[in-house]
Amino acid sequence: MDKELIINASGKAVDIAILKDRKLVELHQENLGNDFNVGDIFVGNIKKTMPGLNAAFVEIGHPKDAFLHYTDCGPKLSSITKYTQGIKSGRILTSRLDNFVIPPDIDKKGAIQNVLKKGDPILVQVLKEPISTKGPRLSCEITIPGRYVVISPFKNMVAVSKKVSTEEERHRLKALVESIKPKNFGVIVRTAAEGKGVQHLHEDIINLTNKWDQIFEKLKKARRYELLLKELDKTETVLRDILNESFSKIIVNDKQTYENIKSYLRTSAQDKVKMLQLYSGSRPLFDHYGINRQIKSSFGKSFTMKSGAYLVIEHTEAMHVIDVNSGPKRKNTDQESAALSVNLEAADEIARQMKLRDMGGIIIVDFIDMRAPEHKRKLLQEFKKHMSTDRAQHTILPLTKFGLMQITRQRTRPEIKIKTAEVCPSCLGTGNVEPSILVTDDIERQLEMIFSARQKSKLKLVVHPFVKSHLKIGLFNKKIQWYRKYRSWIDIQVDTSYPINKFKFFDKNDDEIRI
Repeated sequence: MDKELIINASGKAVDIAILKDRKLVELHQENLGNDFNVGDIFVGNIKKTMPGLNAAFVEIGHPKDAFLHYTDCGPKLSSITKYTQGIKSGRILTSRLDNFVIPPDIDKKGAIQNVLKKGDPILVQVLKEPISTKGPRLSCEITIPGRYVVISPFKNMVAVSKKVSTEEERHRLKALVESIKPKNFGVIVRTAAEGKGVQHLHEDIINLTNKWDQIFEKLKKARRYELLLKELDKTETVLRDILNESFSKIIVNDKQTYENIKSYLRTSAQDKVKMLQLYSGSRPLFDHYGINRQIKSSFGKSFTMKSGAYLVIEHTEAMHVIDVNSGPKRKNTDQESAALSVNLEAADEIARQMKLRDMGGIIIVDFIDMRAPEHKRKLLQEFKKHMSTDRAQHTILPLTKFGLMQITRQRTRPEIKIKTAEVCPSCLGTGNVEPSILVTDDIERQLEMIFSARQKSKLKLVVHPFVKSHLKIGLFNKKIQWYRKYRSWIDIQVDTSYPINKFKFFDKNDDEIRI
């Protein structure tokens, strides 16, 4: 199995695609201007408590106050508030917790007004990004993740990932970590630690406790609310969480991003530096690897599978609904076997679609009806197998008597929604068709304006593939005509994400020329 990580950095956004055997399985999008990412740690200020919701609204700098539910406060809330208030008042002078006396856990079924009050400073971590009209959702269970371990203050426990292959390895890792962990810090050992020695684990723990020191230093000087620790950017988070031996390439198109990733890999995964490549091709990176084509085919309302069977995916406010349809009838197979075959193929694709779109909440799948109980059990087992690689928490229930499968899947960021339909170039989405100028006429008019201001400039024109074909068709084509007129070759390139009537000019420094 060949896995590739393709990173397309452009302007203020980064798109990250994960390909498995050249097939798109995950897509991450990051807006570099986002100030509230999952994992960010803030000191906040309690604006008000809501006993009816058993929750508090916390000021952390977002236009909408962040939401903190009592169940997200965690059992160590008393330790969090004691530590935060101790630093703000000057009673606590060190970040280390060796001499910190941990108070009793709060009541699991308690009330928010009994543990927090208006105006209290509180150490919080973003649990969910702002979605739609909602502010961020917060947690007081602070965790600082590294490559091999995750540390959590005010706890005295060591846990090992259940995905570590053997019981012996789990015992070995637990014994190692118990011998090196700092006092009053809990440690969760990640799957990536499997087979690693004490040096790797110790270095990771030291790096994470240094981050805790940074939180302490900023908290001493913090105002009413302030960001104390920024989570790694999306690129480094993906590298930290999923990079393993199955990856063969990491390809990035931006020099600065390339250097940042190289620096990160040198400190956390030296053996992976050799798979990092800087893309220098003339075509856009996502076009070169066929990712834009896969995005357009995968994010529509319907998706056709290899067998001809297809899925219809509907999104509502309350849930997501997926309908499995058989498509062309299969020859030489009975109805039950055909239904099982389609359902098994659909299970694989649905698992991919949920990760790809980052669908969260309630998901209902209407599989093709099957009568045999063993076929229903097989479908459930196969679906769970395909979902086993999904890092998001999820629950899968057996098929109901109506052939429906109920799934819940954790969502920590807004669902990825990509429009696959293009605006009609004739009516521009208005529904009214009016006489329009051909796109080539618009291009030529702008070209003349550019050359009137920049004689003999080196230009690049980016257009839809159909437009490029039109401009270069024939012996005496438009490109030749432009050269004879302006004495300068125009480099024509394509971008499959452009509508047919969209085009852009760029200068030799790849800066867009706006008219």
